[in-house]
Amino acid sequence: MWSLVARRVARPTAPRAAASFSSLGTFDMPAQLANEPMKNYAPGSPERDALRRAITRLRERVHDVPCVVNGERIFTDEVVEQVCPSEHAHVLARVHQASSTLVNDAIEGALAARKAWAETPFEERAAIFLKAADLLSTKYRADVCAATMLGQGKNVWQAEIDAAAELIDFWRFNVKYAHEIYQQQPTESATGVWNRVEYRPLEGFVFAITPFNFTAIGGNLPTSVAIMGNVAVWKPTQ
Repeated sequence: MWSLVARRVARPTAPRAAASFSSLGTFDMPAQLANEPMKNYAPGSPERDALRRAITRLRERVHDVPCVVNGERIFTDEVVEQVCPSEHAHVLARVHQASSTLVNDAIEGALAARKAWAETPFEERAAIFLKAADLLSTKYRADVCAATMLGQGKNVWQAEIDAAAELIDFWRFNVKYAHEIYQQQPTESATGVWNRVEYRPLEGFVFAITPFNFTAIGGNLPTSVAIMGNVAVWKPTQ
């Protein structure tokens, strides 16, 4: 279950000067970037116990899933119930639907944040998603896997591959690949000229519609473009 219907990328408190090089140094990616090891969830293992607790906690109540627009959690009068695929009588969540007004607010907010986000140095944008990957790998792993199992009917191994390992790899390797793209520069310059390429974000916003049955794509589609300095409005499918 995902808690966002329409959102924009976080806005820095003040615009930052656009630069291919940071004023404090030229940064490389962390050397330890690697594919996320998958958990086995063997009987008696810590990850199995944590997952059981997360599943129990998520099943205990019906969760209200708001729209999140410009940082504000909005609960609307139009609600769709999400049931457990293997137990249709069990309602997992009440998903609040976005009106056309809310969608327009999200678009306007994204466009208002576009300049400041595009001018945020790449290493600062990258650090956000590397930290998100670390948090999903540890603190939020059981919760996201449990929500995927309950909301999409996946077993523990399918959830581990999708919601944990794949999304963690997306966030880490998207940063790595973005860094490699920025490093692709002309090898020749005329005398007295510095020939270089600047990779500019899109002029507008990205509308990301993600499938209902892949947690990793839900987390990847709107964020991959954000890493490159774009803003996005995210709409999960029902």
